[in-house]
Amino acid sequence: MRITGSVFFIVQFMFVIQLLSMGAMEMSGPFWPLHLATMTSKELLSVVGTGAYIAPMLGVMLTGPFWGKMGQRTGNKAMMIRALLGLALTQLALAFANDVWLVLALRFIQGTCAGYIAPAQAYGIAMVPAAQRTRLFAWLQVSTNTGSLAGAIIGGAILDLLSFFWINLSAAIICALCALLVALFLPNDRVRNPQTPCAAVPAGRLHLGHPVVGLLIILGLLLMSRMVTQMPFSLYVTQTFNAANWLTGLAYGLQATGVIVSATLWARWFEFCDRRASLQRLLGAVAACALLTLILAAVRQTGWFVILYFLWGILLGATTPVLTALISRSVGEESQSLILGLTQSVSQFASIIGIALGGGVLLWPGLSTLFVCVALMYAITFAIALWINRASRPNGQPEGYQ
Repeated sequence: MRITGSVFFIVQFMFVIQLLSMGAMEMSGPFWPLHLATMTSKELLSVVGTGAYIAPMLGVMLTGPFWGKMGQRTGNKAMMIRALLGLALTQLALAFANDVWLVLALRFIQGTCAGYIAPAQAYGIAMVPAAQRTRLFAWLQVSTNTGSLAGAIIGGAILDLLSFFWINLSAAIICALCALLVALFLPNDRVRNPQTPCAAVPAGRLHLGHPVVGLLIILGLLLMSRMVTQMPFSLYVTQTFNAANWLTGLAYGLQATGVIVSATLWARWFEFCDRRASLQRLLGAVAACALLTLILAAVRQTGWFVILYFLWGILLGATTPVLTALISRSVGEESQSLILGLTQSVSQFASIIGIALGGGVLLWPGLSTLFVCVALMYAITFAIALWINRASRPNGQPEGYQ
C-alpha cells in the first residue's frame, strides 16, 4: 500500500497485533472437539462441540452493532483494547474450566466482550484512501490467516506435549500483552460526533434492494459454506487419515496459508472493479470452490488432502476481503464503524449456521460426507450470487467504484 511515515507504522503495527491475537485464539481453534470429548459423552459431543464454536459467534453477533456505535462515540482504539482484554480474561477463565456447560457459558461471554476485528478494520480505514481499502482488508486478512496458521500448528504441538490448559493460558497472556501494546503505541483515532447522522446508510434505508444487502447475503453464504468444516475438521482428519494432532493443525493452518499468499494479489485484481464486475469475478472463485471441495471429498491420501486444502485457501483469498471492501465502499465515512459492526454480526450469524450444519453432518448423513455437503453449499451460494448480480441495477455511485 502507498502509505508512508507514521501511517505506515500504524498499519504494520496493526498487522502484528492482529497476527498475535488471532494466532492466540486459533491455538485452540481446531481442537475444541478433542478437548470436550474428555468432558462429555459421545452422544452429546456433536451438540457441545458445535456450541463451543457457536457460543462466541452468537455473542459477537448480538453485540456487534452496539460496539460499532460505541466505537463512533469513544473511538475505535478504545474498542480494540476492550476486545483484547475481553479475550484475555475469558481465555484465562477457560484455562481453569473443567465443566462443559461452564466452557460454553464462558465462550458466549467471550463473544459479547470481544469482537476485535470490526474496530480494527474501522481504525485502519481512517488511515488509507478509500480506493485502497480492498488492499487494506486483504492485508488484515493476511495477518489473521498468518495467525491462524501459526496458532493451529503451535496449539497442536502444545496439545501433543502438554495439555489444553496451557493453550488457553498462553492465549490469555498474548491477548493481554496485545492490549497493553495497543494502549501504549497506537494514537487515538478521531471520535465521531454522536449527533452526526449516518446519512449514507441509515437503518431505515437498508431495504432489500439496497446494494449492501445483496453483498451481505453473499458474504454470509460464503462464510456459511466455509464454516461447515469448522467443528468436524479434527474428527474428519483423525478418522480418515489417522493423523497426529500436529498434522491436523498443519492441515487446518494451510487453508490460512493459501489466503496469506493470495489475498493481496486478489485485492489488486479486484481493486478497480465496480460492484457488478467484482461479483462477476467472484462467481468464478465460488464455482472453483465448489469443484475443489468435491474433489476433497474423494481424496484419501494425506499429501493430496493437504495440497487441496491449501488451494482452497488461495480461492478464499478472493472472497471475504473483497466483499468486506465492497461493503465499506458502499457507505459514507461517518458510517464505517456501524456498517462494519453490522457486517461482523452478519458474518457471525452465518458462521453459526455453518457450524451448526457441520455439527448436523455428524448425525446425518455422516462425517464421511463432510466435503460433499460443503460442495453443495457452494453450489447454492453460486446460484444465489448469480441471481443477485443479474438482478442488481448498474452502479451509479462514483465514489469507491471507479
